[in-house]
Amino acid sequence: MHDLLTISTRMELVRGHLGARMGVSGPQYSLLVAVARLQGEEGASVTAVAKALHVSSAFVASETSKLAQRGLVSKRTSPHDRRVVLLSIAPAGRIEIGRIGDEIRIINDLFFGALDSKTFAALSAAVGSLVTSSRKAIQHIGSADRGLRVALEAAE
Repeated sequence: MHDLLTISTRMELVRGHLGARMGVSGPQYSLLVAVARLQGEEGASVTAVAKALHVSSAFVASETSKLAQRGLVSKRTSPHDRRVVLLSIAPAGRIEIGRIGDEIRIINDLFFGALDSKTFAALSAAVGSLVTSSRKAIQHIGSADRGLRVALEAAE
C-alpha cells in the first residue's frame, strides 16, 4: 500500500512538472494528453475524455474552456449531434506538447523503464481493475460520509 501511495505522489509531481513546463496546471496537462490520445480525425467528445480520466464532464468542459482561451484546445459542435462538443488539440497545443516531447519520453522511460512490455501490460490491467474496485470502496465510504458523497457526485 505504501508503495502505491509513493508512486501516486511521484506521478502527481511529474504531472505538475510537465504541466508547469507548458504553462498549465497538472490536471490541464492530463486533459491535453488525453485529448491528444483520443481525438482521432473527428475530435474527442467531452464525455469520452471525462470517462478516460475518471472525472466529471463538467470538469472537462470547464478546464478545456480555459485551455481553448489560451489557444491550446479547439472546441466545436459535433456535425452528427449538436449536443456533443468535440475537443482536439489546437496548433499551439501541438507545438507545446512537441516542445516538451523529449522530456515526456525521458521521464516515461525513467518511470517505467524497469518494466518490459509484458509486465507493463499486466500492470495496466491491474491498475484498471483497481480503478473499478477503488471506486466501489469510495462509494462504500461515501454512503456513510456526506462530505465524501458530495465530492464523489461532483467528480462524476
